[in-house]
Amino acid sequence: MTATFEAWITPIMIGGLILFMSFIIRDLARQSRAGRFGTIMLFVVLGAGMLGYILKVVITWLIERGGGI
Repeated sequence: MTATFEAWITPIMIGGLILFMSFIIRDLARQSRAGRFGTIMLFVVLGAGMLGYILKVVITWLIERGGGI
């Protein structure tokens, strides 16, 4: 029961955290009046960690499935 709960709640909570961090980056860009280029750079630089985590999850899933890249 606990393992099933953890298997469901972990991706949901991490997805929520990524969404929340995206709102924080957007608010940071708006408050600092970064402009279009500055906003893009904030999302690229600060969002790189989130993208790295998502890629790690996808690559791990592909390897565990037996396919590879």
